[in-house]
Amino acid sequence: MSGRAARKAAAAARKREVGLDFPRAWVEFQDPADEEQVFRCDLTWLNSHWTCVFGRGCHGIEPGRGSDGCCTLGAHWSDEDDEARVLEHARRLTDDAWQFRQRAVTPDGDDLDPERISELGPDGERQTRRVDGACLFLNRPGFPGGEGCALHTLALNEGQEPLETKPDVCWQLPVRRSYEWIERPDETKYLQVTIGEYDRRGWGPGGHDLQWWCTSSPDAHGAPDPVYVSYRPELIEMMGEPAYQELARLCAEAGSGIAPHPADPS
Repeated sequence: MSGRAARKAAAAARKREVGLDFPRAWVEFQDPADEEQVFRCDLTWLNSHWTCVFGRGCHGIEPGRGSDGCCTLGAHWSDEDDEARVLEHARRLTDDAWQFRQRAVTPDGDDLDPERISELGPDGERQTRRVDGACLFLNRPGFPGGEGCALHTLALNEGQEPLETKPDVCWQLPVRRSYEWIERPDETKYLQVTIGEYDRRGWGPGGHDLQWWCTSSPDAHGAPDPVYVSYRPELIEMMGEPAYQELARLCAEAGSGIAPHPADPS
């Protein structure tokens, strides 16, 4: 598809996106593993049939860069441990599996250089370095080792879940986890952990300017399984096994009897 045709297709897809405000069904339950923690979960989102369509119709978040998916901006590290963990996995990548590996090695070529893998983003926070307009871990179309995230492919080739090798923000997206301390009328407090949809607003003010975003798009809804099933490993990592099992039970019980996600097939 030519650049002009791709931009027209993305513009048409943006017009098909559903609005951000619509009825949603929520559920709250105490974390079985922590009595001071309560999960607040968006059943409408978790029962939706969204799926990642990278390489299968994804229009990307910036014009002219559809093949980047959402990797155009690079990935912000959640903390130093996140950065160190990914670096250790990246050391197993070879030049045949990682297109830009030589851009990330030390001058003697013996090891990866953390300061060539990370950079300060526009907000002053550390993130993966951008090379030629996108994350340096993103293999571009035509690369013999395969298109897409080199860390994602590494996990699949080694029989791991991609959440083990990728930056936190990458494997969590488009599920959004947030925290808030809530004070009850009796002055006791609990930590509310919200599990919901990472819609355009999750990106901050700039989210409204993205060329296209998948969670609002019918183009990305149509998976055979709902999100709470297809994202089971990620949700367990975010919530813990006991809480996930309770969530899965509640999602299954709710089924089609809740407010549907408007981007889902009717």
